[in-house]
Amino acid sequence: MNCPLHGAGTDPTRLVGRQISRVVASWHICEGERSEAPLDVWLIDSAGESTRITTGSDQCLIVESTPPHEPYDLGEWGRIEVGEDLGEHPFLRHLGQTVESVAEFALPEQGRTHLEIGFPDGRRVRADCHEGDLRLTR
Repeated sequence: MNCPLHGAGTDPTRLVGRQISRVVASWHICEGERSEAPLDVWLIDSAGESTRITTGSDQCLIVESTPPHEPYDLGEWGRIEVGEDLGEHPFLRHLGQTVESVAEFALPEQGRTHLEIGFPDGRRVRADCHEGDLRLTR
């Protein structure tokens, strides 16, 4: 899936057959309040590879092979925290499970619009960009 601004990224179908060993996420913290949803999610698989899922400025969904970044300060706008246990999201329920399927959806002018990752219990996690933010749903 090729985004006009961000390129093709990583093929997320490489996750099929791999176990989710760790899930890391980044969150915006401002005045003691954490963002409702993570800004980025990294799925670290049984092969030791990291798949980052995040959103682009053009409303696309970015999927790339990069390790989690360090937390950083935003000055008066708060900070970005990164970790494995900072907040609840749908991927955490599938920690230790093997990815059974991956489906990508895209628009030619926008690139990847959403991604669905399926697990052996029949459940899926959908990642998409909603009003510029990463949205993860079951």
